[in-house]
Amino acid sequence: MGIGKMCRRFYRLCFIFILVPLFLWVAITPSHGAGIKIGMKDEPKTLNPFRASDTWSRKVVTRFFEPLYTREPKTHKIIPWLAEGYPEYDEATNTAIVRLKRTKWEDGSPLTAHDVVFTGSVIREFKVPRYYARWRFIKEIEALDDYRVKFVLERPMAIFLPRTLMTFIVQKKKWEPVVTAARKAEKPLRCLLAHEVKQPMSCGAFTFVKWARGAYIRIERNENFFATGMEIGGKKVGPYVDGVLFKFYGSMDSAILALKKGDIDYYWASIQAGYLKDLEGDRRFKVFKNDKNGVYYLAFNVRKSPFSDKAFRQAVAYLIDKDFIVIRVLQNEGQRMDNIIPPGNGYWHNPDTPKFGQGMKRKERIKKAYEILKAAGYTWGKPPINAKGKVVRAEGLKMPDGREVPPLDILTPPADYDPHRAMAGMLVQQWLRGVGIPASSKPSSFGSITQQVKVKRKFDAFILGWGRLGIDPDYLRTFFHSREDRLYGRNPMGYHNGWYDNIADESAATMDETKRRELIFKMQKFIVEEAPYIPLYVPYVVEACRVDRFTGWNEDLDGVGNRWSLFFIKPAQ
Repeated sequence: MGIGKMCRRFYRLCFIFILVPLFLWVAITPSHGAGIKIGMKDEPKTLNPFRASDTWSRKVVTRFFEPLYTREPKTHKIIPWLAEGYPEYDEATNTAIVRLKRTKWEDGSPLTAHDVVFTGSVIREFKVPRYYARWRFIKEIEALDDYRVKFVLERPMAIFLPRTLMTFIVQKKKWEPVVTAARKAEKPLRCLLAHEVKQPMSCGAFTFVKWARGAYIRIERNENFFATGMEIGGKKVGPYVDGVLFKFYGSMDSAILALKKGDIDYYWASIQAGYLKDLEGDRRFKVFKNDKNGVYYLAFNVRKSPFSDKAFRQAVAYLIDKDFIVIRVLQNEGQRMDNIIPPGNGYWHNPDTPKFGQGMKRKERIKKAYEILKAAGYTWGKPPINAKGKVVRAEGLKMPDGREVPPLDILTPPADYDPHRAMAGMLVQQWLRGVGIPASSKPSSFGSITQQVKVKRKFDAFILGWGRLGIDPDYLRTFFHSREDRLYGRNPMGYHNGWYDNIADESAATMDETKRRELIFKMQKFIVEEAPYIPLYVPYVVEACRVDRFTGWNEDLDGVGNRWSLFFIKPAQ
């Protein structure tokens, strides 16, 4: 064999034993921009940002449309996003000027002040639900030039920065023909919301690729994304993935199976406790548990007796064992609530509010409730505490005017919709009966509860929840303000208090955050003492991710499913 032939054979062997394994390693190792697959419980209803009110639509739509300001991860401090710096606000004229960064839409055209003015004007003109309340106090909005927007407010409003200026922005060029056509329709708002967006114009981190109805939505990295390379919270913004494939699963069973098989890398929903054992024992997964920015509560119809009586409401608050609900019903996957603003919302949460019954045993709760009711003039045919001071079965509870307390229904969602709230209703029923309150838990469809509570307003009490509250606490004002005691209002309990209305209005007009926080703290303490609501609990957000595929998830209030995770995650090496 010649020297040349031997050399050629040697090189072939080198290729087989060195280069081929190297190629195979490269082939099976995720690229720097590998795509991530995310499972969702339901399919989005729309890609129209003006209409996207359901959770699943917002999860996708917010990948394309960005606001002027956003919140930093962890601290939740408001930071400029599309805006360049904070608003220049003049108190004398209630005027603010916002300057914009030089950013681009995915088609390469600049995002300008005209897009901002157009978006705000459409919301105001059409009174777009969910957003109009943020914009209706804006008296004028004007583009001073391509990169400066002038806002004239009718009056100082605390939500101007955390709500108005955190609204998504759409491209004027893309939407102007749609808006023009809607103006000519018989019902302009309906026409605007009904518009089917087939190809969103993105200024966000991702651009739309395809929607296979009933199966998936695919988006890919936007190479024009303005924030790429910015340092936020000590990390550099990506995205570091080529794209995202959103896949839809009708049940948690099918989603968890897909997660185990590797068909998805993350399931964007809180996972029930029964599914966690297998996931927690598998090194491919990491289970995240984070505070939920929500509250589940018992609310009363305070328009009528006995719930119109503050003493009665406080007695009920003492009878409810929130810790028992957390331990037995939530299986310790949550925390008791003694406030409307959750503990996870640290800056706005007042920890110094009444904690009715905390640490009390069952007999102590009954005795405390008995003392409160007796002092308020309630009587019994047979009281819950006998002459020897022992707890006994109570009968014949009468109100201070001598009338018997009528049978009281506690409306809850059915167990197949929300087993936690259904079970909580049954427990509250038993605890109230312990002092002779004739309460009955009544599972009802969500539509039926809405009709009775918000429309007819013919109810006694109900257990519902706010699954996702905003970071800004303005909701505390609207939940209990007398103005919201109206059809479909946010105060279906019918709670009225002049002092509270005044301080709530003051908080809404206070743009100094430190002063506003003092007012919000006072409001929290007052409303917990008044007890038109009794906060019960809030479950944790429990999620699982394939950490063998991706790392860098951003843990935050409401879990790892947030904008920052999709900016920070990287393929695992």
